[in-house]
Amino acid sequence: MIQPFVYTAQPARVIFGDGTLARVPEEIARLGLRRVLTVSTPPQAGKAAALAARFPDRSAGVLAEAVMHTPVAVTEAAMRVVAERGADGLLALGGGSAIGLSKAIALRTGLPQIAVPTTYAGSEMTPVVGETRDGAKTTRSDPRILPTVVIYDVDLTMSLPPALSGTSGINAIAHAVEALYARDGNPVIALLALEAIGALHRALPRIVADPADRAARTEALYGAWLCGLCLGSVGMALHHKLCHTLGGRFGLPHAETHTAVLPHALAYNAPAIPDVMARLNAALGTGDAPLALYELAGRVGAERSLRALGMPGEEGEEEAGEATGDVIGGTVAAVLANPYWNPRPLEAPALRDLLSRAYRGLPPASS
Repeated sequence: MIQPFVYTAQPARVIFGDGTLARVPEEIARLGLRRVLTVSTPPQAGKAAALAARFPDRSAGVLAEAVMHTPVAVTEAAMRVVAERGADGLLALGGGSAIGLSKAIALRTGLPQIAVPTTYAGSEMTPVVGETRDGAKTTRSDPRILPTVVIYDVDLTMSLPPALSGTSGINAIAHAVEALYARDGNPVIALLALEAIGALHRALPRIVADPADRAARTEALYGAWLCGLCLGSVGMALHHKLCHTLGGRFGLPHAETHTAVLPHALAYNAPAIPDVMARLNAALGTGDAPLALYELAGRVGAERSLRALGMPGEEGEEEAGEATGDVIGGTVAAVLANPYWNPRPLEAPALRDLLSRAYRGLPPASS
């Protein structure tokens, strides 16, 4: 039975293919921009400079200061650069960090953005930005945050290391999984989510086996686009709340944290979403979707333990002034203090067990 729903299409222009980076100057001209600031992370500074050199008469230079979790202090410094250079548009080259900084600037200025993703994160398709201040990560949604144009170039992903390809891709899968049971979900997004999950589930092991497999790279980027579209169209639930809390509190790596948490968050919600689980099992070709996602992480060589990713231990240590004797309990308390909507009620003991298993890298608890 189809339930009543509301579907709002996102207005971004998407260009997908091989060699599409060459269309950046054309898109800048089409938007009428004259002073475009290219945003990247420090390691991508050289590539950002080479991209800006393609439109020298319309470039405001490069800002290669983006970092993980979009700290507000970095955004405030970037705002001064935007003003000093008279930028009238933004061009983000990279993954979630570069695109996140561009989006944070756009939120404050209303400047149009062109996003050129080089990973499978999917942030480029969402009107959402997550910002960190004083160890807390909060998300904001606004139409100004959504990039105006997104250019997907398979060529840019061919050098993405297999390990990063795996975690970036599973991070994208997490967006689609939660879209299947979002409070404001709808049939269109559900179809896109299942298509996206299937594409990435097929492609990621092939990329690890042969990083030069262009067909697999293309399928993964296609899946990532759909996952980002899902995330940009409906709300988030427990999985994203957990990852935002862990990232903000402990500075854990973004994609890797999503990879470690996803099987456990899905297992937690499974009893409350039997219809979704049936469709997800079919898309993954399994009878146990949480375990299949845990095993996918293993197949792509991802770390499945939050402890190995840098989450403080459960006894005897101190991290940033916080006694870690009950780090998991403190994390649960932070989640419960400002929860996202979730199909299953949030219960502290069950959440402690979820995080304890993820901390140790154990398989997800059976539903």
